[in-house]
Amino acid sequence: MNKGDIFVVLAVIAIVIIIVIPIPLGAVDVLLSFNISLALLILILSMYIKEALDFSIFPSILLVTTLIRLSLNITTTRYILSQGDAGSVIDTFGNFVMQGNAIVGFIVFTIIVLVQFLVITKGSERVAEVAARFTLDAMPGKQMAIDADLNTGLIDDIQARDRRKKIQQEADFYGAMDGASKFVKGDAIAGILITLINIIAGFVIGVAIGGLSFAEAIQKYTLLTVGDGLVTQIPALLISTGTGIVVTRAASEGNLGGDVLKQLFQQPTVMLIISGVLLFFGITPLPTFPFLFLSVAFLLLGLSLRREMKQVSEEEPTDIVEEELEEKRKPENVMPLLNVDPIELEFGYGILPLADSTQGGDLFDRLVMIRRQCALELGIIVPMIRLRDNIQLEPNQYVIKIKGIEITSGEIMFDHYMAMNPGMADGDLEGVDTVEPAFGLPAKWITEQEREKAEASGFTVVDPPSIIATHLTEIIKKHAFELMGRQDVKKLIDNVKEENTALVDELVPNQLSLGEIQKVLVNLLKEGISIRDMVSILETLADYSTITRDTDMLTEYVRQALGRAITKQFITSHPSRVVILDKSLEQTIMDSLKKTESGTYVSLEPDLIQGILNSLSKQVQKLISMGEQPIIVTAPIVRLYFKRLSEQLSNDLIILSYNEIDPTVEIESVGVVSV
Repeated sequence: MNKGDIFVVLAVIAIVIIIVIPIPLGAVDVLLSFNISLALLILILSMYIKEALDFSIFPSILLVTTLIRLSLNITTTRYILSQGDAGSVIDTFGNFVMQGNAIVGFIVFTIIVLVQFLVITKGSERVAEVAARFTLDAMPGKQMAIDADLNTGLIDDIQARDRRKKIQQEADFYGAMDGASKFVKGDAIAGILITLINIIAGFVIGVAIGGLSFAEAIQKYTLLTVGDGLVTQIPALLISTGTGIVVTRAASEGNLGGDVLKQLFQQPTVMLIISGVLLFFGITPLPTFPFLFLSVAFLLLGLSLRREMKQVSEEEPTDIVEEELEEKRKPENVMPLLNVDPIELEFGYGILPLADSTQGGDLFDRLVMIRRQCALELGIIVPMIRLRDNIQLEPNQYVIKIKGIEITSGEIMFDHYMAMNPGMADGDLEGVDTVEPAFGLPAKWITEQEREKAEASGFTVVDPPSIIATHLTEIIKKHAFELMGRQDVKKLIDNVKEENTALVDELVPNQLSLGEIQKVLVNLLKEGISIRDMVSILETLADYSTITRDTDMLTEYVRQALGRAITKQFITSHPSRVVILDKSLEQTIMDSLKKTESGTYVSLEPDLIQGILNSLSKQVQKLISMGEQPIIVTAPIVRLYFKRLSEQLSNDLIILSYNEIDPTVEIESVGVVSV
């Protein structure tokens, strides 16, 4: 701990010790003066803070100041009852308030205590209690708003984390203030009880032991008690006022003084109306001078405010135009225009309610689930999905863009549901024929009244937000390899490094660069392989990067290491029916490989390639007619190059090598691709 920490710790310990151990009267005067100074400091600070969290230690300060007042109260009570004297500060305060009259002084003191207890302290306690309850109730909504801003790209992860932290701190602060306000209330009650004890016990001691007369005892001990009470109750009143100011602070951009001047004295019409009312009071039998003086003051204030507002309204348009022109001239303002959002979802105005939480829309929440789903299934960090309304689109149309380029679009019917026949549904539905946008399945738009009938008949029924979310999810999965940049790779590697430091330190950058690892991950994602098991991927790259740095070959090694996951992902039936390559075709492909500086490619005659594709097409159609998913199995060394050939027929064909299939899985060949 530093010196300041030690001083605070010793000070708190000393406060507790003072309760038990007597201290000199001179020290009592100093501590009482310090108590008043500390209360003033807290009051002024509470007026200058812009928001409650700027004074986050306030609940703890309330406890400490309450302890200080109670310890000083006990100390002064000891001196009042034992010596009939409590120092010059208390004596001066007592004489000043009482003005030689014990009854009047006691009544004034009683009024101060009641005001502090019944008005300020009780009000502050209630406000703190309500603020704590409302803050806790509002936390879920605020968290959802942060998630919505995060998904739309208005804020980044760091800003979202800071805002969540602030919300948590606010809840903790108001919860602590709710409890700390009880300290102030208890202190006020203790002050009243100590005052009564001092008067009664002092009177008894003065008459019975000190030999004073009744009047002398009343005068002496009332003066000391009132002085003691004032010295402790005035700081308590100041701190109670500070407590009320802190807990009643609403949304504001400035301190209390600035807000009072800005919000009370900014309407010239109000000032002129007040001036007229005060002038009317001045010509009635009421005292003339005070009302006329204030009427003139408000009149001058109103005229001054009106003149200032007129000048501002004349100057403001010119200033705004100049500022806008100057802003446009700045070269750095072109930079934001160069940014391209990785993923955009644009929609017409008819779809706006789906994105508006106040109208029951949950599209923002679904975007959060999309990011979670992609992280679990593919192991990727989906970038922020930018939502934009576009008046150029049809009202119920939406467009999905990847890196600023439109990939696909769709239309929905608001207040309708999409019904699809999974193959086992019976009957027919009344509705509008359409096509499910994500998978291209035939479907119908049906009304709410038809929904129960459709579900009872076995149709799959989904609402418009689910349609958009499913379509967006499939597009993200299909184009995940385009979204995988070097920065994303670094985030994934940093995540692995937290628990596998040795692995990452060995691989990056000694054996492979971020760019080379990125190419491997892109190759995997392009064929729909999950990269969630980054540890296995990096372990394989570390093992084989010493043999070759060809990213295509490294990808094949990684695929073999992920064999069980690939098998589980693509082979769902047992035995699985597949198509294999003819041995002579595999040998032909191997013999045609050409190596260049930019990589290895297949060099075959166009007629031969066309013959291979025709044979492949027939076998694929054969599998489809059997109700099987088309899977082609090849030798490991041929898989990559045959995959590139097959892309001329379809990008979605699943090409596996024998080494990628789990040995425990049974496969059945139902066709052979040959030349």
